[in-house]
Amino acid sequence: MINSLTGLDDTDVATAAARAGAEVVHATYGQRLTRIDKGAGDFATDADVTAEEAILGVIRAARPDDAVLGEEGGQRGAAGSARQWLVDPLCGTLNYAVGTMVVAVNVALRDGPAAVADPFADEVFFTDGAAARVRRDGADERLTPTAASRLVDVNLDPPFPSAPGFKAVDLLAHPGFVERFRPRVVSTTLALAWVAAGKRAAYVTDGGDLTESVHFAAGIALCRAAGCVVTGIDGAPTGPTGRGLLVAADAGTHGLLLSMIRSRG
Repeated sequence: MINSLTGLDDTDVATAAARAGAEVVHATYGQRLTRIDKGAGDFATDADVTAEEAILGVIRAARPDDAVLGEEGGQRGAAGSARQWLVDPLCGTLNYAVGTMVVAVNVALRDGPAAVADPFADEVFFTDGAAARVRRDGADERLTPTAASRLVDVNLDPPFPSAPGFKAVDLLAHPGFVERFRPRVVSTTLALAWVAAGKRAAYVTDGGDLTESVHFAAGIALCRAAGCVVTGIDGAPTGPTGRGLLVAADAGTHGLLLSMIRSRG
């Protein structure tokens, strides 16, 4: 295993790590899960933990000196390391725990390549930072965002730090929204990969700076490389002072959604 991984570039490491996590998530599906309480109604399962260990196994073998920040295991290595991997082994744990096959496995090198795996569609979306592709059935295809579906995923999970100025439910009730789009709520950052792949027109979530989040970093990198428009919900650039995410397949869709958000702010 170690010998087969040491020669990989960072993009291949991200892809191999995400696939390793996805294999665990797929294999564990439908089994009795042990829940690990995180408080405030949130929890992890033993599938999350095992998938993260599989991802770490790939990163340790390929990049033993790199730091890792994992959703379940926390910080490994120096937090200020120039090379740090952000790992979310199972984004959509609540979906998974009740038998819903809509989850993502996220692996990103900070400011570098990233991969998002869909364990049940057997797809790995990945980027080297310059282009975004999907690997399925052993073949790679470039991602082409499009708003043709008119489907917009809106994250309705708390917290809502921008309320009352911005509330996602208000966006769904906007007359312009119902005229032009159809809402979807999947509660996983797989939705970001779907925007990059043209399966969704846009994705909207409240929050603070999500660029350094283990949940969002891989999806954001993927969308940027695919050519999507990526900003905060206020239209400002993402970053330390950022407010959530408004990610759209094209500028026209982004502008429409932003105008609706501002009109209700």
